[in-house]
Amino acid sequence: MFSLPRQVRVFGSCLWAILVVSTLVIMTPSSGNTEGLTSRDTPARLTAEQIEYDQNRGLIIASGKVEIMQGDRILLADTLIYNQSTESVSAEGNVMLLEPSGEVLFANFVKLTNEMKDGIIKQLRIRMKDNSLMAANSGRRQGPITHMSKAVFSPCKLCEENPEKPPLWQIKATQVIHDNEAHDIEYKDAFLEMFGVPVLYTPYFSHPDPEVKRRSGFLVPSFGTGNLGFTSKTPYYFDINPQMDATLTPIYTADQNLVMAGEFREQLKNGKFEIEGSITRADRVDDEEVIEKDVIRGHIKANGRFDINRTWRWGFDAYRATDDTYLRLYEFDGEQILKSRLFGEGFRGRNYASFDSYLFQDLRSDIFSGSTAQILPILDYNFVGQPSRWGDYWTLNTNLMNLVREEGIDSRRFSVEGGWHRNFSHIHGHIFNLSATLRGDIYNVNQPDGSNLDSITGRIFPQLSVNWRFPLKRKMGTTHQLIEPIASVILSPNGSNPNDIPNEDSLGFAFDDSDLFIPNRFIGLDRVEGGKRVDYGVLLGTYGSSGGSTTALIGQSYRLRDDSTFSAPSGLENHLSDLVGYVSIKPSNYLDLLYRFRLDRKSYAPTVSDLAFNAGPDIFRVNTNYLSINSGASGIDSETFEEREEISFGLSSHFHENWTITANATRNLQSDGGMIWMGSTLTYEDECFSILSSYSRSFTRDRDLEPTDTIFAQLAFKHLGSFQTQKSFQQASPDETEPY
Repeated sequence: MFSLPRQVRVFGSCLWAILVVSTLVIMTPSSGNTEGLTSRDTPARLTAEQIEYDQNRGLIIASGKVEIMQGDRILLADTLIYNQSTESVSAEGNVMLLEPSGEVLFANFVKLTNEMKDGIIKQLRIRMKDNSLMAANSGRRQGPITHMSKAVFSPCKLCEENPEKPPLWQIKATQVIHDNEAHDIEYKDAFLEMFGVPVLYTPYFSHPDPEVKRRSGFLVPSFGTGNLGFTSKTPYYFDINPQMDATLTPIYTADQNLVMAGEFREQLKNGKFEIEGSITRADRVDDEEVIEKDVIRGHIKANGRFDINRTWRWGFDAYRATDDTYLRLYEFDGEQILKSRLFGEGFRGRNYASFDSYLFQDLRSDIFSGSTAQILPILDYNFVGQPSRWGDYWTLNTNLMNLVREEGIDSRRFSVEGGWHRNFSHIHGHIFNLSATLRGDIYNVNQPDGSNLDSITGRIFPQLSVNWRFPLKRKMGTTHQLIEPIASVILSPNGSNPNDIPNEDSLGFAFDDSDLFIPNRFIGLDRVEGGKRVDYGVLLGTYGSSGGSTTALIGQSYRLRDDSTFSAPSGLENHLSDLVGYVSIKPSNYLDLLYRFRLDRKSYAPTVSDLAFNAGPDIFRVNTNYLSINSGASGIDSETFEEREEISFGLSSHFHENWTITANATRNLQSDGGMIWMGSTLTYEDECFSILSSYSRSFTRDRDLEPTDTIFAQLAFKHLGSFQTQKSFQQASPDETEPY
């Protein structure tokens, strides 16, 4: 149930060092204040105030500041005696052994017998490399086995003002046995004490010694309450071999059956493989009515990455669940769309090629699963040429995609785009970026009208763009000011998006400051931005010598004629677009404000407002995120566009060296809205102990998900299982897993 730290070097290695050092004493040829000694194997040096040889009693005696050095190991003592008749070695008085590993052993008396294989040690104290402490009244070694009596261990720092005060926690045991061959440490009659008060007793437990990097055993458990009532998790770690391990996590829930979750990892010569999943038998509920009773529910999540050669690699991601709400109900994940992927890619010089296939599982209640698109496959090739002596270069991009559905439009697309680009600056500071591209797209579309007739369509799309910048800077005192006007001219044919070309990859369109000066603002290939237009804006900035800054951008787009590609209220549906921009204020590390906006072209009322605000030192820091999307500012019917107004806010306080508290909440500010989520955490962490406790409430209602309060707690003792309470198994390497 408990474990000691990896760095514990109980008595085995310490006594072995004394054996080596004692051998040096045996070979001392004479007495004197300082003698140089050489063993049969390793040069060594013994110094003392006095070294004597008693021939009658067969004793070699070194006294007064005895110091023996061999390699990186040093032994200090007041007196050291070797008895030739009994073949015993004794060191007494302020015995201190400095190990090469950084550990230090302190004792009052050490004696070795039986050809130096056995020995005893009194008043043992050990300071490990990580400053963990261990002490015992006495120790006895018999071959590879070391017995300790009345031992105490703690990784906690002692109070500087009162070292006799008990540490935050410690383990006391009447007997500790260390097996140096099996690398096991066993405890009998052990107590866990907190602030000197016993809180837990166990008659026996054991764990691997510090020489063992990994071994099977239990990890730190966690417990709490949530969607399924009281829940507890007790992971068990399996060390299969140096390149392979696994974890099995039984999850007990009060309201449903036992859940078995597990993870498996393997490091291969040319890559790695990881898989996790869970399974249980439980009821499925919809609107408090059982729709399926005692059915199998679960999930699987796997990924692999493998190198083929220096150019090519391949991999996969698999993520599936048995039903829509399982992952959220059992608190595995909050994802609403699960993505599975099979891919291969190659890199060589300025060439890149890739193969991808995607399968999606949409878990949203209002989405028909048969209409979810699957991509089987998508091929890409990209090339960037070497710049010529004039600075211009060529690009080539190709794409082949096959998209299918169980019900709905199937489409196949082949796209080729070639381009010429040149960037240069004028002697007076003007900066120009020129691009000329020609793109061709061919589509084969299967219409969903039941006729099963394929149609072939396509387009040729040339585009010329010129971007100009003129940064102007001046210095005033310790600050620098920047004014940079920016303008782009884009020329391309109108009406380049015929109705018979489906839009699959360009639906997530948003006009804001980030894509104001981009020639084609659509994120995919199914839609292009045609027509003639001018984009213009100005960037302002003030930069302080201490690192503070204030920057702002505002801009607009003007096109010669309307383009039906942009639907209301995109902000681009008219000749003159809405105004977009941002204001960023960062005067110091204690204040960070970013406001992004889109203003109506006529009334200048905000149609989109996005505010992020952080302020305060670590002792008390607050943050706020506000998002408002208002379609009414453009006079557009709200039924054609979903309005949104939401705010999330939080605070955190590192009010003590070891204590941190956080609180967060998200609220829908619309008239029919309300709280979405709220939660808080309280954490204590020092060099040897941590407590993580959290409370949250979700106000979401979705089939068998009800508004729920969740309470979670986890206690971690350093070296007793995994100390890193927040670290997931996937993030930890095999050597970082410490079972107890």
